[in-house]
Amino acid sequence: MTVSHIPVLLDEVIRNLDVGPGDTVVDGTFGAGGYSRAILATGAKVVAFDRDPTVRHFAEGLSADRFRLVEGVFSRMDEELGEGSVDGVALDLGVSSMQIDQAERGFSFMQDGPLDMRMGGDGPTAADLVNTAEQEELARMIFVYGEERESRRVARAIVRRREEQPFTRTLELADFVERALGGRRGAKIHPATRTFQGLRIAVNEELAELEAGLVAAERTLKTGGRLCVVTFHSLEDRIVKSFLSTRSGRVPGGSRYAPPVVQDAAPSFSLIFNGAQASSDAEARANPRARSAKLRAAVRTDAPVWRAAA
Repeated sequence: MTVSHIPVLLDEVIRNLDVGPGDTVVDGTFGAGGYSRAILATGAKVVAFDRDPTVRHFAEGLSADRFRLVEGVFSRMDEELGEGSVDGVALDLGVSSMQIDQAERGFSFMQDGPLDMRMGGDGPTAADLVNTAEQEELARMIFVYGEERESRRVARAIVRRREEQPFTRTLELADFVERALGGRRGAKIHPATRTFQGLRIAVNEELAELEAGLVAAERTLKTGGRLCVVTFHSLEDRIVKSFLSTRSGRVPGGSRYAPPVVQDAAPSFSLIFNGAQASSDAEARANPRARSAKLRAAVRTDAPVWRAAA
């Protein structure tokens, strides 16, 4: 089977999970199955999650007695598996290269396709947001999730244009955003990159899902179980850094995406290493997606799960 998606920081994730025969690991973002196959090679069992129904064929041929694929979001791992039930959790966040490569999924601003961007098959599409969201809300999504400094300018132009003709195609929107921002002008990235990122994250509620998924991992891991999270942009990394710093007792913290927690709770995680690990120069050269990747990892302590403040 030909797979275009190359798992990032794979060796580092497997080393930090430190699992083997008899262990059970959650692969929260199955995708093309790169992490799952490597984890299975250690002798461990894998329960994989993915909200994208099109990935099921990548599970063909995997060990039926040591592998199970759950179609759904990884934030429900605790509901599916129960508290204190697994030895490791691995999360490889963001959109996969195979989703971007499929023009009909609507993720790419380089290929023409329907303006969709849904990782699963339900909920509003990017076209729904672009054509119906209030101008201020549209600007907020593009600014907060896409980190686009000219978000108000982009949103204002989109609203004026959609009054005459709704947006339906990816290249249509990408070309329009490029013109609204004054063209390429030597930019290193396509002018629509940040707008597309903002819409994709909003459509899939990715940051709220990440927050809920980290809390679910805290519940699902056994004492001594390990959590490994690979992020690809600063929004994701800040959430993971804040969660692990707070849960390991390093700093008080919280997030706009999660309810406040009791601050005097005993640390529920211990960091495996300080900071984040980046990909090697060799991996970044071989796989451009790895250039922005960061790995953070921690071990579950025997402390109770942190509870939300009343």
